[in-house]
Amino acid sequence: MTILSIIIQVVLGLVFLMFGFMKFGSKQMVEGFKHFGYPGWFRLFTGLVEVISGILVLIGIWNGAFAVWGSLLIVITMFGAILTHLKMNDTVKQMMMPIFLFVLGLIVLLINF
Repeated sequence: MTILSIIIQVVLGLVFLMFGFMKFGSKQMVEGFKHFGYPGWFRLFTGLVEVISGILVLIGIWNGAFAVWGSLLIVITMFGAILTHLKMNDTVKQMMMPIFLFVLGLIVLLINF
């Protein structure tokens, strides 16, 4: 594993841990999910998936199989986020973070597959 792939996994894992934990209580996340028309349980489910995927990607630094599963969850989650932004007719600027995380997840998936 190269230094670059380790850096990508650390960044991706920590970002997903941060955003995942934010979904459990951040007022901004609560309002965001209401705006998108999703119920509260879906916000909590998404947060749990993000925390798990972040942990898997970080463990994947030492065991590539974990990175594959974590990055696959990230790619699926970010694909859903991108579709949500498209459904809401959001601007490309508003979609940049999910697109960026989708691409990073795809890179980690391809490196470790």
